[in-house]
Amino acid sequence: MTATSTPIAFVDDDAELLAANGQTLALAGYEPQLYSSAEAALAALGPDFPGVVVSDLRMPGTSGLTLFRELKKRDPDLPVILVTGHGDIEMAVASLREGVYDFIAKPYPGDRLLASVGRAVEKRRLVIENRRLQAASEAEQGAQLLGETPAMIRLRQTIRQIADAEVDVLIEGETGSGKEVVANLIHRLSPRRDGEYVVLNCGALPETVMESELFGHERGAFTGADRRRIGRIEHADGGTLFLDELESMPPALQVKLLRVLEAREIAPLGVNETRAVDLRVVAAVKVDLSNPVLRGDFREDLYYRLNVVTLRVPPLRERKEDIPLLFAHFLYRASQRFRRDVPELDASLRHRLMRHDWPGNVRELAHFAERVALGLETQEGASDAVREALGLSDRVAQFEASLLRDALRRHKGEAQPALEELKLPRKTFYDKLQRHGLVPRDFR
Repeated sequence: MTATSTPIAFVDDDAELLAANGQTLALAGYEPQLYSSAEAALAALGPDFPGVVVSDLRMPGTSGLTLFRELKKRDPDLPVILVTGHGDIEMAVASLREGVYDFIAKPYPGDRLLASVGRAVEKRRLVIENRRLQAASEAEQGAQLLGETPAMIRLRQTIRQIADAEVDVLIEGETGSGKEVVANLIHRLSPRRDGEYVVLNCGALPETVMESELFGHERGAFTGADRRRIGRIEHADGGTLFLDELESMPPALQVKLLRVLEAREIAPLGVNETRAVDLRVVAAVKVDLSNPVLRGDFREDLYYRLNVVTLRVPPLRERKEDIPLLFAHFLYRASQRFRRDVPELDASLRHRLMRHDWPGNVRELAHFAERVALGLETQEGASDAVREALGLSDRVAQFEASLLRDALRRHKGEAQPALEELKLPRKTFYDKLQRHGLVPRDFR
């Protein structure tokens, strides 16, 4: 939400002041919405108003304070700035305890108005963004394949198109990018959803046991085979077999897998006859098998047999716009599991999310969200990279803001004990809160 797209509702019964302030806001790039009374503003502003409200405190009929209280019922997070006369300063300070975002004493220069509005707009932007991410995350809780970038939209569309087709699928993607999520989604959307979904990680099993795992064996087929074992391929009969890290499969087994794919039959160890199987094979690889150099000793004919449909899962660094949505989803899920309140996605944490390349992709992001939910990644710690680029005065300001936040947290948003702990005069305390955009109500 940029200045050029942010509406600012300004309420004042003085027509000249209303027009002048509207011009100031318009020149700064905002979209002023001017109202000559609180009643008119209440009739126009809904609970999903995306901007900020500025109102004169004393007006005929409904006052600015009453306007604030009515708007607060609709949206407790809507920033409202009150414009006051010198005689109303005490009332304005008291209104901060109720949740008024800021107050501006008359007469004031345009810069003072724009500074307060700018801070309020940034706060509103974060609130709207957190709500959007939370809503999107909750809406797609069951989808498991989150993302709003064109690449992810195309991926989901392709999955829906091929899910009910009886074709084998090859999934390419880096470690942690979500290949198994894609495979599981293909199975759940297919007519085979009621059949078995069988997973075998080809990179996690020794070559000596992989053949038995895949094809099974009869009793006495080899030393130690004291009972019959059904292999993963036969177990997936009527369902889906997911072969992860297929590029790790030994060449000798690749030949046998190729035969299964072509004939749809298996020959378990220790028997001479073959058994028909009805299954769909979904395989995942971490390398581009179309590249002969990267393919190595992986059989070319097996690659082309699987390459009927190839899906590529993009790494996070290629779809960074999806990171906030994914993080919100994982943070919500982790907070539910750990029975913690969901922390807000603030500006410094968002900066770190977007700055990091996430070599571990979605898996790494999910683990990071768990640490944030547990309080192991503090906002201050998450913004180290941001502070490195700041000068001394900015670092001092950040330290001052952190002391104010800590005091407000300890006293659950109660201003009086917080300012007493910090040994600050009341006016100085509220000036500092205003400078750092802190509102005591946010800590209750």
